Amino acid sequence: MQLARQGVITEAMKIVAEQEHVTAEFIREGVANGTIAIPCNINHKNIIPRGVGTGLTVKVNANIGTSSSYPDPEPELAKLQAAIDAGADSVMDLSTGNNISASRQAIIAASTVMVGTVPMYQVTVETIKKRGAVVEMTKEDIFDVIRQQAADGADFMTINCGINKNVLKALIDEGRVMDVVSRGGSFITGWMLHNDAENPLYEYYDEILDICAEYDVTISLGDGLRPGCIADATDRAQIQELLNLGELTQRAWDKGVQVMVEGPGHMPMDQIAANMKIQQTICMGAPFYVLGPIVTDIAPGYDHITASIGGAIAAASGAAFLCYVTPAEHLALPNVDDVKQGIIASRIAAHAADIAKKVPHARDLDDAMGDARRTFDWEKQWECSIDPETAKQIRNDRAPEHEDSCSMCGKFCAVRSMNKALNGEYIDIL
Repeated sequence: MQLARQGVITEAMKIVAEQEHVTAEFIREGVANGTIAIPCNINHKNIIPRGVGTGLTVKVNANIGTSSSYPDPEPELAKLQAAIDAGADSVMDLSTGNNISASRQAIIAASTVMVGTVPMYQVTVETIKKRGAVVEMTKEDIFDVIRQQAADGADFMTINCGINKNVLKALIDEGRVMDVVSRGGSFITGWMLHNDAENPLYEYYDEILDICAEYDVTISLGDGLRPGCIADATDRAQIQELLNLGELTQRAWDKGVQVMVEGPGHMPMDQIAANMKIQQTICMGAPFYVLGPIVTDIAPGYDHITASIGGAIAAASGAAFLCYVTPAEHLALPNVDDVKQGIIASRIAAHAADIAKKVPHARDLDDAMGDARRTFDWEKQWECSIDPETAKQIRNDRAPEHEDSCSMCGKFCAVRSMNKALNGEYIDIL
């Protein structure tokens, strides 16, 4: 961001411009004014930079990482590769099991896409090991982890610095069905209540920005009070935190630190567009990074679908970055197949929004697909597919009698009949 403000077009800006079919100057200007972020830590050596923000294609993130039940980091590397193969633009290492640092370092070393982290997870685990309870956490505990993760090459970090005493009061006064569902937000909230003290991430925010500036880490302003069910959507606590995030966005930009702002959670469809516009106004066009939103609470096992519905609406209304949700959401640690399904669902939502927003060249593959279907060019259809392997498998498993049709319609195919009719040929249905 600092170089962009000096008029310098970096190599990363050039790469992003080529990916997005826009000029490098367009990228430089967006980075300079904060409407575009290129999360790209100086110590992440094998990353292929990607841009997030206004005028660019909507990006998709996959969450991976160990848990206390499954602490082995090896499966997470398999999930990383599955996410990249499925077209993820970034991954977040949300490890909470043993060897958190080793997991993160291995993921960053292996990842060609952006890697995000949530430092509070490691802070919590290490504090409990040292002092027995997260409420015994100190400022030094927090900053040691943030600096370590930055030095390791994390490209962006979720920091729950928007929760302060005013936000906490709004949460308690109003009351919620699900209270706090963000893990980082719950740890900070619990610490604040126990110690009757201000959130150290808010109180010492400028020092966090100094670390981000040193390593070119993009700060992802976490929505610690995101709604965890649709009954809690767009309540006073959520909006109060968003107001703080607007202030913190400006303070980051003043120090030349790139910003993304995280958003809801669970939310009815009719509230999504308004939430996107509110964020764009309060946070001055900083890229909005949303989880879902999940539009109904009653579909465990199918929340990759509920989230893709909300994600399409959010992205069409201005969100720049979608965090995937897998079929395992609310149920279990996702496996490799869950990761793929989550990425594909979110990519469909992102692509649909790109078409609606008329992002340059967003419709090219759709137009090519239409032509390939008209001419029964199956190989071209696979090339245009968001998941060609699955499409091929379905067709091969239920192969048609004739190649110029599928086993659904056979010779009753409308496209086949029209091709023959328009060419003056006999329509041989039976």
